[in-house]
Amino acid sequence: MSTILSLALIFGVTACVSQSKFFDTLDYKKDWEAIQSSLPAYPQPENLLEFDAGPATSMRYFIDAKSINVDEKRVIRYSMVARSPQGANNVSYEALRCETRERKRYATGNSDTKTWARAGISEWQPLEMVAQLQAQRELAKFYFCPRGLVVGSPAEAVRALKAGVHPMAIH
Repeated sequence: MSTILSLALIFGVTACVSQSKFFDTLDYKKDWEAIQSSLPAYPQPENLLEFDAGPATSMRYFIDAKSINVDEKRVIRYSMVARSPQGANNVSYEALRCETRERKRYATGNSDTKTWARAGISEWQPLEMVAQLQAQRELAKFYFCPRGLVVGSPAEAVRALKAGVHPMAIH
C-alpha cells in the first residue's frame, strides 16, 4: 500500500512540474492603462451575434463578432452582451481557456458612455464551479471549445455562432 501511495505522490508531483505556468498576455503585470489599449471597440448592435445560453435563463446573449480574438496560447477573447427581457444590457470583455475550462472577465461596459471599466474581479474561474457562468459554459461547449478543441480563428467562431452550433459539437 505504501508503494502505491509513493507512486501516486511521485506522479502527482511530476504532473505539476511538467505543466508550464500560464501567463495571460493581455494583463500579466500590466496596469489598467496598458490593458485598456488592448481592449476592442465597444460592441455595436450590427456586430452582435446571438447564441443559445440554454433553457434556464430568460436573458438573451450576444457575442460581438468584431471583438473575437484567438491568441497564440489558444485563449479566446470576446465581448459579450447579456440582455434582460426588459432590454437592459450587461456588457463585458472576457476570455475562455478551453484547455482548463476557465473564464476570465477583464472589463465591463458602460452603455451610457460606450466605454470600458476595469472588472472588479479579474481572475480565471472554473466554468463548472460558478452557477452564474451558464452562458459561458454553453458558449464553450457548443461554439468555441467543442469537444475540448479550440476554434482556430475568429472566422471559425463567427461561423459557429451564425450556424447556431459548431459542427464539431454535433458529430
